[in-house]
Amino acid sequence: MNKVLSLALGLLLAGATWAQTKPADPVLAAPAPATANALGVKSQNIMDVKPDASTEPGYDKQTNGERDKVQPGNNAPMWRQVGAGATGYSSLPTPEAGNLIQPFVQYPGSRLTSAGEAWRQVRNNWVIPYGGALILIALGAIGIYYWRKGSMLLHGAETGRKIERFTPFERSAHWANAITFCILAISGLVMAFGKFFILPVIGSTLFGWLSFALKNAHNFAGPVFAVSLVVVIITFARDNLPRPEDLRWLLHGGGLFGGKEIASHRFNAGEKVLFWAGVFLLGLVVVASGLVLDKLLPTLVYERGTMQISHMVHAVAAVLMMAMFLGHIYMGTIGMQGAYKAMRTGYVDETWAREHHELWLADVQSGKIPAHRSTPPNAAPPISVRPAV
Repeated sequence: MNKVLSLALGLLLAGATWAQTKPADPVLAAPAPATANALGVKSQNIMDVKPDASTEPGYDKQTNGERDKVQPGNNAPMWRQVGAGATGYSSLPTPEAGNLIQPFVQYPGSRLTSAGEAWRQVRNNWVIPYGGALILIALGAIGIYYWRKGSMLLHGAETGRKIERFTPFERSAHWANAITFCILAISGLVMAFGKFFILPVIGSTLFGWLSFALKNAHNFAGPVFAVSLVVVIITFARDNLPRPEDLRWLLHGGGLFGGKEIASHRFNAGEKVLFWAGVFLLGLVVVASGLVLDKLLPTLVYERGTMQISHMVHAVAAVLMMAMFLGHIYMGTIGMQGAYKAMRTGYVDETWAREHHELWLADVQSGKIPAHRSTPPNAAPPISVRPAV
């Protein structure tokens, strides 16, 4: 038995030694030549690649076909053209279907780079940090003013004689515009800044649902805001036209930091600045850019560059508008006694009119402006205003 095992082990060792000393098969050692398949397409042998081809003159200017001859599989020329914004062929019937990466541009605040990256730089490096800072500064200024000054209370006692400051139509237009503005502002702030202060608290799943809901609310409230904005502009434009008395109001800051307000007409100079700069100018810019982002303008070609520019304009105008209207919301709620009631009921007391809009009260008492432009249904006629003695 031992002899049989020794013989078998000897044969196994002899076979291994013969296999190691056997010369290599020349057919297996040489690279296999390229062969054609049934379709006539030749396979490429990786051993044919020339690693030193990059040192040859004109290497950087080769086309994709020329590069394939010296370095098969190296598609750098094609992707370099794609990165430079070259437009290829696509059968999709949409704008920019054959364009993967946009051409190079330089927006204000960005480097010279592709349009998509330039938009990202403007949004992340300018709109988000500085827009957020502006909102916080406005809130801080309002908080400090309220802390030091408190609400603007009436100095005199109410007389009981009421003047109609806003008609039902004016109040309806204002509230429609105000409610949609609040929806747009809150949803816009969450979409822009929510990932910094809401996402870490409620988590990604709940934040995703919240963002989705607010995004849809934003899109539906936008057109309503646009219509109500036009109505508000038409309704209040006449009483917001500049008058000589407005200059004195501006020079004295409206008397906000003094003991007595500066006399003004129905709307003071501060309200007029808010109307023309915030409601008219910024409001129309926000509406126009928002309609582009909602793709509601039928004749416009919605390319990526158009949407990017519209988004930057929309974001900047919206942040400025919100910062301005924070002061308006403050004065119309807790900042001034009787202001919210005036917009809720439409009427103010004669004392309120005298202390805040003295020239408007004088026009009412002289008969230039009706004291009551409308009478609510099933209501007793308001008390007439008596001229001050």
